[in-house]
Amino acid sequence: MTAAETRTDGAVAGSGLLDRERIVATPGFNRWLVPPAALAIHLCIGMAYGFSVFWLPLSKSLGITASTACPDLTLGSALFTTTCDWRVADLGWIYTLFFVLLGSSAAIWGGWLERAGPRKAGVVSACCWCGGIVLAAVGVITHQLWLMWLGAGVIGGIGLGLGYISPVSTLIKWFPDRRGMATGMAIMGFGGGAMIGAPLANLLMNAFKTDTSVGVWQTFIVMAAIYFVFMMGGAFGYRIPPAGWRPEGWTPPAAKSTMITTKHVHLRDAHKTKQFWLIWAVLCLNVSAGIGVLGVASPMLQEIFAGSLIGLPDVAFAQLDAGQKASIATIAAGFAGLLSLFNIGGRFFWASLSDKIGRKNTYYSFFVIGIVLYALAPTFAGMGNKALFVLAFGIILSMYGGGFATIPAYLADIFGTQFVGAIHGRLLTAWATAGVVGPVVVNYIREAQIAAGVAPGPTLYTGTMYILAGMLALGLIANALVRPLPDKWFMTDDEVAALQAKSAAVNAGPTGSFGIGTGGLDAKAALAWAVVGIPLLWGVWVTLRATFALFG
Repeated sequence: MTAAETRTDGAVAGSGLLDRERIVATPGFNRWLVPPAALAIHLCIGMAYGFSVFWLPLSKSLGITASTACPDLTLGSALFTTTCDWRVADLGWIYTLFFVLLGSSAAIWGGWLERAGPRKAGVVSACCWCGGIVLAAVGVITHQLWLMWLGAGVIGGIGLGLGYISPVSTLIKWFPDRRGMATGMAIMGFGGGAMIGAPLANLLMNAFKTDTSVGVWQTFIVMAAIYFVFMMGGAFGYRIPPAGWRPEGWTPPAAKSTMITTKHVHLRDAHKTKQFWLIWAVLCLNVSAGIGVLGVASPMLQEIFAGSLIGLPDVAFAQLDAGQKASIATIAAGFAGLLSLFNIGGRFFWASLSDKIGRKNTYYSFFVIGIVLYALAPTFAGMGNKALFVLAFGIILSMYGGGFATIPAYLADIFGTQFVGAIHGRLLTAWATAGVVGPVVVNYIREAQIAAGVAPGPTLYTGTMYILAGMLALGLIANALVRPLPDKWFMTDDEVAALQAKSAAVNAGPTGSFGIGTGGLDAKAALAWAVVGIPLLWGVWVTLRATFALFG
């Protein structure tokens, strides 16, 4: 019996529990079980966005009620000190490591993921992400910042990269009729992970807090255990369709868009095309503008609207006392939560819309609408119109999230589906770049304005808004230059067949549903959706409750 032969249970002979050949779907499998499996992983790793909830408690991990500050502390000495509390800036490097390692690991191991399959990648992701958090807990116990950087930042960051891209090509293959919607469902989870994880972390820290502990390391252990269960469940829920599979009753449209190929580009050639680098620029510029705003959302709202947030429209930020500043800081936290909701909703809305209007047109929408809103933001601020200002940035953040959710389908349209997961992994280096460029540009402009004597207020961010609009204008140009690939870049049918030779259903070329993928939202699928949907709805409810209390 050869490696491609199957046993009566559908598994390939000689395949291991985690091997790609082991998870080829058999008749009776429902494709709607795959998105909740992807969500189970993305909702866990999405806590990377909410890790800042630990910074203030960790900055008092020795002093408990107040930080044990050391005036001569440097970043180098902070890594090894056992007598000084860490500064928020020292801890913030973990956030940077998250996204640098996410992009880097996705690029490095994206090709391996295509060969190994999503189940094995999901298991490795769970071990790295959860194991990294456990190692970070050891770093808290021993008060060694370098262990936290290594555990959560480096090892956890690798888990982020593998977990983020693990479902992409799988979902695109299961939903060729709804590529954007499918990837939007999963990547929505990454944006929503912090909505669940941040309030959960607060509940746990308050429960574990004592006179001698801020409760962070215990919270790390508990959350790592919870995440491990969910991520392993998601990994083992993955299935891939057999070669030649397509949804029941669906046939590719006869008149297809020239922007959607039916062929495939090999991973080794994708980065050699100008289209890859144009889409790289499209993603990088869209993300740079959005992530820059995310990094200053709270201080921006406070400094622009100041006293008007608490019914004192004539009081500037510098004139507020400590109690008033604490009040508007709480309101700004609600603003950040509202932006998270727009970020999540945009991932599903824009990705689904892209199935109707096309990926290129969707990105045109991002850039044109974004340019207009960034250009109008200083006007809204000068008018003191909080509603228009908040709505503008809500829409901007919806397009930030929508950009992430739409890009895998954009790549599949241009490069085909055979290596889309690995190509997506390499493209995520644009995210790693944007994670540095966006905040640096925004923060540098703000500091330069303050150094020039500009007081906190609407004018402090005017230049920033115009520069971000300019970045989106460059993205608009890059998107306009994306064209279909010449035939020379595509693999031959024989090359594609050779790559698919291990698939359990590979044969001379018949296509169809093979009794796979049907069932819709049956009882089993409904249960799987409930497992991930109930925590997500809880996170939305908590965020909305805080938002309504602050803005209602």
